[in-house]
Amino acid sequence: MLQERADVWWASLLRTRFEDGTVDVAWDEFVRLFWAKFVPEHIQDRMEQEFLSLTQGSMTMLEYEARFEELSKYAPHIVIDERRKVKKFVMGLKPSLRTRLVAFDHRTLDEALSAACRQEGEMEQYLEEKKASQKRPAATFQRQDKKKAVYPTQQRSVAVSNAQVPSVRSPGVKKECPHCGKTHGGSECWLLTGKCLKCGSSDHKIKDCPILQQGAQRGAPAPAVVAAATPATGRPGRPRAPDRVFTLAHEDAE
Repeated sequence: MLQERADVWWASLLRTRFEDGTVDVAWDEFVRLFWAKFVPEHIQDRMEQEFLSLTQGSMTMLEYEARFEELSKYAPHIVIDERRKVKKFVMGLKPSLRTRLVAFDHRTLDEALSAACRQEGEMEQYLEEKKASQKRPAATFQRQDKKKAVYPTQQRSVAVSNAQVPSVRSPGVKKECPHCGKTHGGSECWLLTGKCLKCGSSDHKIKDCPILQQGAQRGAPAPAVVAAATPATGRPGRPRAPDRVFTLAHEDAE
């Protein structure tokens, strides 16, 4: 079934070498002549090396088997033995498939191919199920993380908003004076205006206050003097601060 260039070549060879068909040509002789013409020896060597190093790689099982059969004719010393052919086919499979088939003694290439296709299908199904099982928990954890991320944000917003809200005091509660630290309502601070911290008079200071002098004459000790002479009980050896003396007197005056 030769065509085109091969047909012309064979017709010419029959006329010159085989005397227009009067000399019988054996099949082996025809194959040798054909290969010598269309498949030179260096091409045969290259294809044989490609067959010997052939592996499945990223090819599917059917693609690998087709390429294996195509190149096997360039290594007749291997494919002439069916067991060696099967061994070469199995050793070229992916490692995951090779480990499953190498322990079995397949006698023909068809048996090895059928087992390899079956194992490949099982492995693909296993990988798909494993991938699906890994995606579900990941999605669940992601939703939980999103909830956790939203919750603190809401807390921070509330905290900030609460910090911005000024404290509301009851109308009946008086504010402390920033100068003397006492609560004397809306009246001006006697300490700031220089008035007597006992009676509020502008004519004298607390040390010259008649009210204190009258109390001293009756035998009552002056609050300012007692407070200044008495050391603080919190820490021995440290007297009360002078500004605390005026503060106490101011409070008594109120």
